[in-house]
Amino acid sequence: MISVNDLRTGLTIEVEGEIYSVVEFLHVKPGKGAAFVRTKLKNLRSGNTVEKTFRAGEKVARAHIELREMQFMYSTGDEYFFMDMETYDQISLTAADLGDAPKYLIENMTIGIQFYQNKPVGVELPTTVVLEVVHTEPGFKGDTAQGATKPATLQTGITIQVPLFVEQGDLVKVDTRTGEYLSRA
Repeated sequence: MISVNDLRTGLTIEVEGEIYSVVEFLHVKPGKGAAFVRTKLKNLRSGNTVEKTFRAGEKVARAHIELREMQFMYSTGDEYFFMDMETYDQISLTAADLGDAPKYLIENMTIGIQFYQNKPVGVELPTTVVLEVVHTEPGFKGDTAQGATKPATLQTGITIQVPLFVEQGDLVKVDTRTGEYLSRA
């Protein structure tokens, strides 16, 4: 058990049987009345974000999350199969379990899978991934407006905005947090 006064961004806690990661917290000391802690918590199972207020000094259970490095092997329909790099055990997760991760998964990619009480509760993607452009319209000579972009479909099926000079077959670096183009690889 930890005091809500000790909450930090990224800390995982258990509240009312659910596991949350602290996104934001604010200690409030009103001029009149008792102090309290206002938090924004992300549910690790559902991905929903909730705002919760705790009385100062209140205790919450800390959730110990284990991060295991796992390799993405393949997918069939809505199921994605991963292999533990140390024990060679295999698990399958659904697209709902993975959230936005399927947009960036390519075969043999290593990602972190978060486990709570030996059950997967979330995934941790690398900050950037390198993907191939499978379809984009050609950029025309003289079409050089500052910061102009065009849509490009990547090998995983997602479509992002890229600069005009990117062509089909190019490898591009994509930020997995925002889904934005960063550079050519």
